[in-house]
Amino acid sequence: MRVTEKRRKVIKSHPSLSLEKQCNLLEIHRSGLYYKPKQESVLNLKIMNEIDRYFLEHPYYGVERMTDYLNLDLGHRVNVKRIRRLYGLMGLQTIYCQPRTTIKDKTHFIYPYLLRNLKIERVNQVWQTDITYIPMFRGFMYMVAIIDVHSRKILNWSVSNSMSAEWCTELMKDTIKIYGNPEINNTDQGSQFTSKIYIELLKENDIKISMDGRGRALDNIYIERFWRSLKYEKIFLNPANGGLELYENIRDYVEFYNQERRHTEIGKIPPDEMYFRKALAS
Repeated sequence: MRVTEKRRKVIKSHPSLSLEKQCNLLEIHRSGLYYKPKQESVLNLKIMNEIDRYFLEHPYYGVERMTDYLNLDLGHRVNVKRIRRLYGLMGLQTIYCQPRTTIKDKTHFIYPYLLRNLKIERVNQVWQTDITYIPMFRGFMYMVAIIDVHSRKILNWSVSNSMSAEWCTELMKDTIKIYGNPEINNTDQGSQFTSKIYIELLKENDIKISMDGRGRALDNIYIERFWRSLKYEKIFLNPANGGLELYENIRDYVEFYNQERRHTEIGKIPPDEMYFRKALAS
């Protein structure tokens, strides 16, 4: 079902129904109604897209090395200050070989990484959550997703033009309503996931909290692999021309990923088959 201008008018013409109920009826996320792509200059968007592609292959490239790559390999004339700003805008966290000395926000909460040497053998044992930058034909947006590690199923996702803690918390809350509580939820140490509102939701639902080590993006490897698949198999091939088109493209890909795409690590079957088979058996 496509999200058309007519459907948007229908939503506006029914003030007696909440937006949540209207979105459920129309089978769309609330984010598809509100958000327009964020804009940057044409040059910055081109640079950001080149950074995104290269960073997928080289997540250890920091700002200075990426600046050298853009200038020396691609022929740009950009400085470190610009690339540092774009890294922040894109939410990129580099893998570092050595610990970084940082001043943490005392109002946020940091938890240990619980997945090291953990045998993950059932669905809803471990969920991983992450945010990524999504390039578009004009502008860009962000996507947050939750994956069940054992089955590789994408349980839920959303797109937005901002990376707020409220956005991530709302998605987690909706996912718990649908699938119940996981035993462990793993994230990076981003401000959204270390915020009071997000941590309190996990605690209220008796979910153990696990966080990647600082500068260790590969601790969240399963969701990182999904980002790679999504971008190479859909986003880069079909840049969306607007937020609603992006929503539809991602929705179609997630359905394919869950229902048809066979994963070698889970016995060459689609994630839905693994998830629901194990869920029914338990």
